Parts: sequence; structure tokens; C-alpha cells
Amino acid sequence: MLGFLNRKPAPPCLPAGLRAYAIGDVHGRLDLLTEMLARIREDNAARPPAETRVVLLGDLIDRGPDSAGVVDLAMRPLDFASLTVLQGNHEAMMLQALAGDHEALTGWLRFGGSESLRSWGVSLEAIERYEYSRLIAACRAVIPPAQLRWLATRPRGLQLGDYYFVHAGIRPGVALHRQSDQDRLWIREPFLHSTARHFAVIVHGHSVTPDVELLPNRIGIDTGAYASGTLTALGLDGEEQWILQTG
Repeated sequence: MLGFLNRKPAPPCLPAGLRAYAIGDVHGRLDLLTEMLARIREDNAARPPAETRVVLLGDLIDRGPDSAGVVDLAMRPLDFASLTVLQGNHEAMMLQALAGDHEALTGWLRFGGSESLRSWGVSLEAIERYEYSRLIAACRAVIPPAQLRWLATRPRGLQLGDYYFVHAGIRPGVALHRQSDQDRLWIREPFLHSTARHFAVIVHGHSVTPDVELLPNRIGIDTGAYASGTLTALGLDGEEQWILQTG
């Protein structure tokens, strides 16, 4: 009985025949996302055939120079894998702002929304001088409605085998079906310092670190691509885990 109690838990695993790649926060870096998808395609082709899934962990937009281009690319199907794009807190801020929430618009512009709007063709004069209702109208006039509808319908999480993919994280000690979207999009503490064994290994972005955080209960892959030039992806196949990075 003592040997049974001391036995280490089995390592996390994907179902047989399934391979997954999770990509961290892109934040408007179309150049890095294009490079990463090419690296994933090459890596996947060098491995045995499998059903391949690519998961973008949210925060496609803001801060970097080409959010419009990133969204356009993310909406297109891949020819070598299925693609799931999760919603991040920056997409949530954008949608709330453009729905008419002036407080959300203030926060969004402060945290990178201005760069996003410039990439969609909103003028700097409009961003800096228009009163909020007029600015929102100018934004909705140039951002394709299909893109806004697509961003609004992105899932907040995805479970594959023993892994749960989410933008920010989860609330420790709370079952999956009771997790809130607020936590999935925004949480940092107590998630980041929790040593609890969750319902799955949580693969997340949102909290920038210089290196990948590969921990028993979570894997953080937001390496600040918009500023560092290092966009990170986590590869998973069976019990195997590996890292791909740009640059």
C-alpha cells in the first residue's frame, strides 16, 4: 500500500494519433505568426502522420503593428492542421469598447488598442481627437463586421486529453464546468503561484515571462513576442513535449 501511495502521477498525455501545437500571445506581430506557422508545418511534416491541431491562445491583437493582418490570417484555414483560436482579454476589451463601453475604450486604447486601430486604417487624428462616440463609429466603419463577429464567437478554452488550453488560466480548486470567463481571460493570481494539481495541465499565455514556464500543473508560453521578437509554441504528442520559437 505504501508503494502505491508514493507512486508518481502518470505524465500528461494526448490521445493516440493526435498532435497539438499551442501558440502564445501574438499581439499584432503578423511577421512572427507567419514564421511560426511555417516552423510548425515543417516540424509536423518531419514527424509521423497524425491528426494535427493548432491552437492560438488569444491576444492576437494590440501592441504590435499589424493586428488587422493577424486576424485576417487567423481566420483562414490551415492546409496541414485544424486551427482553433481562443479569445484573449485584449479581444474582449476591443469588443466591449466597440459595443459602446467608453470605460472599456479608455482601457483598450491605453493597452495597445491604438496600434490595432491604426492597422485597420483608423487615423491617428481620430484616435487622439475624436470624442468617444464618434471614434467608435469611425472604428466600426473600417473594421469588417465579419471579423468582429468572428472574434466575438471565439471559445474561451479547449481540452485535449490531459491538457486544457486557455488564455490566462483557471481558478485553482474550481471544477472545469464552474470556471468563469473572467478568470479564463484575466486571471494571474492565485493561479500563477498555485502548486495544486488541476483537472488538467493548463497551457496558457497572458502573463509574460522571458522563458517558457514548464511546471507540473501549468505551462506558460507568453514570451512577450510583440517586444522580444520571440513567439513561442508548445508541441505535444502522446507524453512528449517540445518548444518551437521564432528568432
